[in-house]
Amino acid sequence: MSTDLTLHQRRRTPTPDELRGIPWLPLLLPDERARAVASLQVGDAAAGDYVCRVGKPVTYWFGVVEGLLKMSSDNAQGITMTFAGMPPGGWFGEGTALKREPYRYNIQALRKSVVAGLPIESFHWLLDHSIGFNRFVMNQLNERLGQFIAAREIDRMNNPDLRVGRSLAALFNPVLYPGVGEVLRITQQELAYLVGLSRQRVNEALRTLEAQGTIRVEYGGLRVLDIAALRSSIYQDKNSHSA
Repeated sequence: MSTDLTLHQRRRTPTPDELRGIPWLPLLLPDERARAVASLQVGDAAAGDYVCRVGKPVTYWFGVVEGLLKMSSDNAQGITMTFAGMPPGGWFGEGTALKREPYRYNIQALRKSVVAGLPIESFHWLLDHSIGFNRFVMNQLNERLGQFIAAREIDRMNNPDLRVGRSLAALFNPVLYPGVGEVLRITQQELAYLVGLSRQRVNEALRTLEAQGTIRVEYGGLRVLDIAALRSSIYQDKNSHSA
């Protein structure tokens, strides 16, 4: 297959296993599910591929079946701000899809990923007809608001250990990312891209968190041992906020 094809041109029908990884499908009634499955498409994204770009019109509501994506935007000074990482099970862009407005952020694959897309017309049809789908989208919007508020707080933190801890906690959100489970498959370099620190500094922060008993570094990923401690790290002694 030509690598010159866009992600949209590489779209295909999802496999049964990929459909099982979509968290909102079980919430639909049989006729709603049949309609959704018939319109769902997936694309195999390579590292660096853009799923969404600032200013482009919304055509799909997207979700991560496998892999890891990054949501970010650049300010007027050209500085990139990362809003969120998108691990498996995460669906995003519902606010943009609801308003049918151009994207205000970029979504980029950090590694080889499988991305699912529900066409915008199917998205709105489900909103008009499915109570289960509406509840899922409302929960998404509520959790996303808290996520973005936390992202702004993380962005202002000077303490790298806190930045890494809070960013990890966000990736273990069971509502937004039900496909993660207990172990997050992520490399230290990928986490560094999301947090905005060097890989070496992320490694130091992970060793600190592991020594505290909050996480355990495993082959190919991270296991959270105390999610409450990870989430509450922002409330630790403010005097410790030094680079």
